[in-house]
Amino acid sequence: MVKRTGPTNPYLRQLIEDLRKKSLELHAPIWKDVAEKLSNSTRRRVVVNVRDLERNAESGQTVLVPGVVLSSGEISKKINVAAWKFSPTAKSKIEQAGGACISVQELVAKNSKGSNVRIMR
Repeated sequence: MVKRTGPTNPYLRQLIEDLRKKSLELHAPIWKDVAEKLSNSTRRRVVVNVRDLERNAESGQTVLVPGVVLSSGEISKKINVAAWKFSPTAKSKIEQAGGACISVQELVAKNSKGSNVRIMR
């Protein structure tokens, strides 16, 4: 039997730990859910393309991606996106459409309860 070690990236480990603590402190289960998604193996981690954001999010909405945002596709909506990582091209496409790219930590600081946040899986 192989012992599960979790992510090896120290920044990701710290983020997962912080999200679990915030979930307990604030009684906000959204952060526990995001921590669980981020602690998945690399193969099971969430990957969202810009076209998926265009298709599934509404203009002005805040979207949380517990994984990576990649640049395949186009976007025309003004969407605020929080994610663990962004590809440079995806970040520029979102910003050119009038949206914002922020880290998960920044989203927790701005919206501690996680209200009106849509999680993309």
